Amino acid sequence: MGDRFQNPVLFADYSDPDVIRVDDRFYLTASSFNYVPGLPVLVSEDLVHWKLENYALERISEDPCRGIPHDNSTAVGERFEIPRHSEGVWAPAIRFHDGKFYIFYGMPDEGIYMVCTEDPLGKWAEPVCIYRAKGFIDPCPWWDEDGRAYVIHAYAKSRIGFKSRLGIFEITPDGQKALTEDRFIFEGNDPDLPAMTIEGPKVYRRNGWYYILSPAGGVRRGWQLALRSKDIYGPYECRIVMEQGDTLINGPHQGALVDSPDGREWFLHFQDRGLYGRICHVQPVVWENDWPVIGNDANHDGIGNPVYEYDLPVSGKSGGGLVSSDEFENNRPGLQWQWMGNLRESPYGETERENGLCLKALNLSAEEEPVLWHCSNVLTQKLIMPEFCMDIHADASKLEDGCRAGVIMMGGQYTALYVQREQGTCSVCLAESSGDDKTKTETVLASFEISPEDAADMTFRMVFVRSSKAEVSADGSIRMIHNRKDLYFESVDSEKPELRMFFRSGQGSFTDSGCRFVPSDHTWVGAKTGIFAVSRKGSTQGCAEFVSVNTAEL
Repeated sequence: MGDRFQNPVLFADYSDPDVIRVDDRFYLTASSFNYVPGLPVLVSEDLVHWKLENYALERISEDPCRGIPHDNSTAVGERFEIPRHSEGVWAPAIRFHDGKFYIFYGMPDEGIYMVCTEDPLGKWAEPVCIYRAKGFIDPCPWWDEDGRAYVIHAYAKSRIGFKSRLGIFEITPDGQKALTEDRFIFEGNDPDLPAMTIEGPKVYRRNGWYYILSPAGGVRRGWQLALRSKDIYGPYECRIVMEQGDTLINGPHQGALVDSPDGREWFLHFQDRGLYGRICHVQPVVWENDWPVIGNDANHDGIGNPVYEYDLPVSGKSGGGLVSSDEFENNRPGLQWQWMGNLRESPYGETERENGLCLKALNLSAEEEPVLWHCSNVLTQKLIMPEFCMDIHADASKLEDGCRAGVIMMGGQYTALYVQREQGTCSVCLAESSGDDKTKTETVLASFEISPEDAADMTFRMVFVRSSKAEVSADGSIRMIHNRKDLYFESVDSEKPELRMFFRSGQGSFTDSGCRFVPSDHTWVGAKTGIFAVSRKGSTQGCAEFVSVNTAEL
């Protein structure tokens, strides 16, 4: 590609991304919802090649509010010990001010929070709730030239009863506390404006104007707006500055304006790709008559369309890249892994292996028969490629009766393949879920008896591929049957891949479990793969050791 790049720049579910540049380095964070650690911190030198380097949030907060008084009778952290899917940490904004990095984020049922640090790749301070309010989301801070500071944010109709408005309140310059009540500054329900479902505001200042860049029209088929005013409280003019046009990049949705060291400007945003989640693209930005135009404005109407390919924001840089494989060095998971909720006890067991991950078979859901959807000790990672083969090598011989351990793919529903031990015997079971979040149940679809010795050396194979592009044999081998097109760029409505799962003991042949699973996204979260060890209520826990995860793109 030379000095060119192709979108998407992050084929992974980094929803609601925000980006800043400090010196010659770009920093990105994104929504993490109920998953912990939360608030990922990704780093790039060219805005295209990204590496996950840290998280700003160790667990979902229990901090009392330092802003307007409230009733905090139920600790937030305790509630998230049972996964509250698609709740938690929404749409953050990262900023650098007065020598510190700040991330502001909304929790739709709790309020607006802030974390800060002087070193984004080190330890972040404990979160502070600066404004307790149900339905306040998508906060973005702004420090003005007169020393005053503000938060501009959106509203979640599911919590507060209305949407399509933006609000503002003043905060202390250190970002620690709200100073004023909230007030509206923009009404997007006006039928004469293209601002229905406006959300995700990001605030900037240029040539004496305050700008708010916000998506509107909905995640799947919406567009990008720019608002501008000479006063931060408005009134604001409104204009569409990017839309899908005749491209395959639906949305295009929420993102961030950032400049490169040479002074050019860029917009990094997400595209909803269904089961893959919300993947990230970079668009060029130019200014015309003090309005931004994002993407390619071929017909010169002031509204850009997303580009597939463009000049690199910074040439001569490389490195970075997302990873899925893991050798579990020093007996801990790599940064790509996240738990499904807060853990009230350590999930890690003891192992004699130098590398490899030992997971205790815990019952953190307290259910008689644990449903994995309700277990915070399921360890997950995002999908980072369209089609793949993933081999997970595990030792499940140390499980006790009533325990199970294995692999999972999660979307709105999930399927799992695992070793289960009952009354001294072992079997490999295939299960699928059904029902909604609160009534989720699991059904065992198939069971294969194995010996306890077999359980000591298990390999689970997950093959995720489109049936029209590959033949997958009963022994787990894969043959691509014709040249695949560029799957990184295709319509969100294209054929969906199907998951097939296999298992074997030692170096024997793989056995087909019979799994034929097409995942979906779940509300605002893409599908994920994962590993787990859980136990029935009252069982002696035991443990399972996951030796390695090896993922190859197909």
